[in-house]
Amino acid sequence: MRADRLVATLLFLQERGRVTVPEVAAELEVSERTARRDLEALAAAGIPVYSQRGRGGGWSLVGGARTNLTGLTADEIRALFLVTGPLSATPELRTTLRKLVRALPPTMRAQARAATRAGVVDATDWSRNAVTADAAHRSALQGAVVDGIRVRLGYAGVGKPVGERTVDPLGLVAKAGVDYLVAGTDKGLRTFRLSRVTSVEPTGEPVTRPPGFNLATTWRTLSGAFQDGMYAVTARARVHPETLALLQRVLGGRVRVGGPLPDGWTEVWVDGPAAEALAGHLAGLGARVEVLEPPEVRQWLARIAAELTGMYAGEERRLPAGSAVEAPGERRPAVGPCSG
Repeated sequence: MRADRLVATLLFLQERGRVTVPEVAAELEVSERTARRDLEALAAAGIPVYSQRGRGGGWSLVGGARTNLTGLTADEIRALFLVTGPLSATPELRTTLRKLVRALPPTMRAQARAATRAGVVDATDWSRNAVTADAAHRSALQGAVVDGIRVRLGYAGVGKPVGERTVDPLGLVAKAGVDYLVAGTDKGLRTFRLSRVTSVEPTGEPVTRPPGFNLATTWRTLSGAFQDGMYAVTARARVHPETLALLQRVLGGRVRVGGPLPDGWTEVWVDGPAAEALAGHLAGLGARVEVLEPPEVRQWLARIAAELTGMYAGEERRLPAGSAVEAPGERRPAVGPCSG
């Protein structure tokens, strides 16, 4: 749009002090004829722009006049560039940041540029898998939310084939590095994980927005119900001190640590969505964690142990002495071939 070009031309003038028509054309990726018309339009609009012919000439602002188009404080600018800088790999954001830098007073530019280099976004997890696979559909969903357009969403639920449903996009939420869409459906408000979205097709129909809808409030309600389900079962257990840190890393905030027990182990309470799921998490720690209650979790652990024993019976004889399957502080003698 021409208005955008005129603003960009003015900012370019402010940054350089004096520019030539070819420089403006190259910077804004327009023809020299268009660049000249834009400079003349600025002058006609009352902007103190003048041209000087001959060698060393060009277009300048009279008396070095400047226009502050941001109104941002130094702290606001720093915060803005710290947030957006690491994401500036997209052409759109690079263009936006470049325009904003030019609109800043000279004393603030260096700090703004430094802020864009203060962070890096690594788009892979520790398994070297990309965690930005949802980026292809994020832009389309953002547009649908802003424009209020209903979409046909391709979605693959956990353990389910890809299906298609028509939803009303109402907002996007980022939680712990994972993006979610909050949308209205024929079954009420739902959340959809963007990494499971397979396609986004706008229908052209307007969304139906619930009366008084507030994204933050709705997200707290929806996520709260999910989080409550993660704490449906609590097990009391004793854990070997050398394993406590590992247990906390695996289950995070679902582990509550009590005091030391007379045998040197530590009492803990561990939360989970169900007895079977909780037993599955704890089974991998073997004898280094003993569940004391409830009996349902102990029963599931016994069942898992029996299944594993039946599958791997005899394999322990092949392990070296002092292997990881032994409980900390319990060294079994090496098992060798029978004599005699």
